[in-house]
Amino acid sequence: MKNIKKAVLFTFLIFGITSSFAKGKIPLGKKEVITVVSELPDNEMYETSENSKVYLDLATIHEEFNVAWILPLWITKDAKLVLYDVKSETYYDVSEEQIAVILEENNINKADVLKVPFYNKYGGKVLFLLIVAGIIWSYMGKKEDNVTPQEV
Repeated sequence: MKNIKKAVLFTFLIFGITSSFAKGKIPLGKKEVITVVSELPDNEMYETSENSKVYLDLATIHEEFNVAWILPLWITKDAKLVLYDVKSETYYDVSEEQIAVILEENNINKADVLKVPFYNKYGGKVLFLLIVAGIIWSYMGKKEDNVTPQEV
């Protein structure tokens, strides 16, 4: 009887999750993630041409496929360096030559800053596998012992 209850509960759980995805309640898809890796000096070299006194920082941008905007499952585009305005949340693509000059002027090692955070790279996969394992483990559960009462 317990196995039937678990199977019905598991079916409703899966049906509820898939219908939430289908209705769009839980976002599922690609997302661009920008992470500031180094603050650049506030001078005219790193100032936007659109607005004065808006200074840019060095950031990485990558695209990932995730669930509910918080559970990254895999990276769809590798990280690259861009210039980023934190206030307006705008990034600017610059050429590799310009990035090399910026890195050299500020004594920044490209290998150190061009890394995707651990959670974005592996954490989402681990968390997803733990959730799936928890669902399977709760479905399997413990077997009932067939204990018969005996008179002493």
